[in-house]
Amino acid sequence: MIRPDGKLTHDLDPVDHGPKDACGVFGVWAPGEDVAKLTYYGLYALQHRGQESAGIATSNGKRIHVYKDMGLVSQVFDEATLSSMPGDHAIGHARYSTTGASHWANAQPTLGTTPHGTLCLAHNGNLVNSADLYDRLLAKNGGKPPTHGELAQGNTTDTALVTALLAEHDFDSLEEAALDLLPTLRGAFCLTFMDEGKLYAARDPQGVRPLVLGSLKTDNLDNGWVVASETAALDIVGAEFVREVEPGEFLTIDENGVRSQRFAKADPAGCVFEFVYLARPDTTIDGRSVYESRVEMGRQLAREHQVEADMVMATPESGVPAAIGYAEQSGIPYGNGLVKNAYVGRTFIQPSQTIRQLGIRLKLNPLKSVVEGKRLIIVDDSIVRGNTQRAVVKMLRDAGAAEVHVRISSPPVKWPCFYGIDFASRSELIANEFSVEKIAEYLGADSLGYISPEGMIAATEQPVENMCTACFTGTYPIELPSEDRRGKSLFDSEEGKGAGGPLAGKAAEVTVEREVPAKPEHAEAISIDTRTGTPLLENKVPTGLIPLVEQPTPVGGCDTTGSCEPGPDSELEALLLPEDRRPASLSIQED
Repeated sequence: MIRPDGKLTHDLDPVDHGPKDACGVFGVWAPGEDVAKLTYYGLYALQHRGQESAGIATSNGKRIHVYKDMGLVSQVFDEATLSSMPGDHAIGHARYSTTGASHWANAQPTLGTTPHGTLCLAHNGNLVNSADLYDRLLAKNGGKPPTHGELAQGNTTDTALVTALLAEHDFDSLEEAALDLLPTLRGAFCLTFMDEGKLYAARDPQGVRPLVLGSLKTDNLDNGWVVASETAALDIVGAEFVREVEPGEFLTIDENGVRSQRFAKADPAGCVFEFVYLARPDTTIDGRSVYESRVEMGRQLAREHQVEADMVMATPESGVPAAIGYAEQSGIPYGNGLVKNAYVGRTFIQPSQTIRQLGIRLKLNPLKSVVEGKRLIIVDDSIVRGNTQRAVVKMLRDAGAAEVHVRISSPPVKWPCFYGIDFASRSELIANEFSVEKIAEYLGADSLGYISPEGMIAATEQPVENMCTACFTGTYPIELPSEDRRGKSLFDSEEGKGAGGPLAGKAAEVTVEREVPAKPEHAEAISIDTRTGTPLLENKVPTGLIPLVEQPTPVGGCDTTGSCEPGPDSELEALLLPEDRRPASLSIQED
């Protein structure tokens, strides 16, 4: 797909794309260090969580600098840009849109002007009560839509709503305003935000998405702090893992160290699909290695669905750990049957129709000498529409495979996610319409086997009651609003921002005062002088980490919550040919 600047995104075909990851957030407190570059490398480690836009905000105590644009982290930032962003603390964001369309006005971090200075905020997750929050914002403004801030400038995300509500407060500090607002948010949210003098972080009471705290020590710094979506980002910047940010916890980080407060009682419902597909394999979640979980899922899959074969292989890259586990348990050799081109989605050259007809071969190519004449077991993390797997099976058969058996390291996906992963609608999910046998027939596979829900959960080593499995079971731990008050395009209008949501009229009210700003030639670069001009934060050593406080009675009575969503490699899905994308209903007839 062609971007407004003429470059291509990963989606070479705009007609169809698979489910995408959530977002990645990062925050660092490190006086004396180059916080812009630390944040850059932190976001680089989180790039898999969002590839649509990237942004960084820094503060030196007097001025906040923000730079954000559409594209990958490496495309948005360069040495000159990062060098122009001094500061003692920073936040960063890598976005995939789960609420609000994918355009420049929705890039993060978002900005807001508070009674005391400036607010910048980054968000991973998805709120389910955005319509209620918008009503609350209108009430605060006397029933009138905002006339300033990001909402007035065309931002249609739940992040912009939170920013506006945090910015327009009557409290003595941003910290007090956050403790008042956070208990009213429903859904999945991991927030990193900042003003001129402090760094903040918060995680929803269910802990649907991961968020971790790390300590940073360098030659120039004795006590720095890092907050990130995954432990892998801590590793990349040289921070040491301290602990998870607890569900329902709010952190304040400044020259005095880290202060922990609770805004709600923890009611864990972590997304199981973080273990299956979303998180990096070198990440640890709740004390469990994601890689080891995926390998164990493969072992369990072999126990549950044995078959005689000559070789076990994976759909790169997400299926590799489970395929290794399947091979270990079954005793069948593991091999590489497909070569993946990691760079096809990053080309700036528009492919011709002739090249487009190659379809998925732009991304994957079978090793004929390896697969020819063999009975193959191919392992993948999930099946959503089934189009990608169908194309892969056909490629393997065309390369001479004698048999192709498909094994999936998650149960059948039957329900969409409302907590931060963009996903196919329920009507598009092939497991809702057909039996396992009919799906295998559609894929062209000799057999198909899914891991059991019990086997998948056991591989994570997490208590089943602490996991969200909504995408498999339809049981949503956070109560959902009515259909007319939820959805990705809730506030988007028809004009180029999305499909048009049920509250698009309200979005029009928000944007009527000011048109959506035109995207600058390259990126947005903003320097903001603060109102108060707080002193520079230099040579101040934080105290030790303050232990997590005991859980109080829930504030305002929080819902239970959590949910997840999965999907195959979206880049592969974007390369499918028209015949691969035929609706399953046209190819299979149930008896």
